[in-house]
Amino acid sequence: MPETTTDDVRARIVDAAARLLRDEGARAVTTRAVAQAASVQAPTIYRLFGDKDGLVEAVAEHVMATYVGAKQAAVAGAADADVDPVTDLRDGWRLHVEFGMANPDLYALLSSVGRPQPSPATRAGIEVLRARVRRLAAAGLLRVDEERALGLIHAAGTGTVIALLETPADQRDLGLVDAAYDAVAAAILVDEPARPDDARPTTAAVTLAAVLPELPGLSEAERALMAEWLTRSVALLRS
Repeated sequence: MPETTTDDVRARIVDAAARLLRDEGARAVTTRAVAQAASVQAPTIYRLFGDKDGLVEAVAEHVMATYVGAKQAAVAGAADADVDPVTDLRDGWRLHVEFGMANPDLYALLSSVGRPQPSPATRAGIEVLRARVRRLAAAGLLRVDEERALGLIHAAGTGTVIALLETPADQRDLGLVDAAYDAVAAAILVDEPARPDDARPTTAAVTLAAVLPELPGLSEAERALMAEWLTRSVALLRS
């Protein structure tokens, strides 16, 4: 019979807590309930996770890591298949909302303003969004710089999910999902890709910055200098 390792026990506890969170809500995730569901003693949970907050954080990482992994695969697949970056962004927006609606207690935990810093899984999710924004920039489709676009999408997506979760299920306006996306898209996207003679300086600068790593014939020093110039220009255009 194979020996049970600490990692095995830890995984079993996290799985049990995740099931309780999903099926019965955050209040059901007590040390006693998790210990019983995982067939361990309560002191084992304290030894492995420190306290209940440490356990809940581990559950959040577990569930979010699975979700983020799926998003990362979707972004990579979209890039490989040359999927339209706007379609990719909309699909990612809907996936984000679907996750929040399917995991309300976990989403509320991850989105809490009282958290000292975003969890690693949350930060990984933002990096996936950053990759989507970079594809838009490289295609000449952004009217704002990448950081502004990233911030707007992240803030609006989080706000949309929280607004829906705070509304009774039978009163939710699900049309808010697409309406909020359309509002963000109008704020960050141009109607058509930038052309070489494009008169929109922000779009031109953002596009050039996005494709700079792929430009041939430049030394690393020249590339770094050009990146500095573009960053400075974009910052002034934003102000």
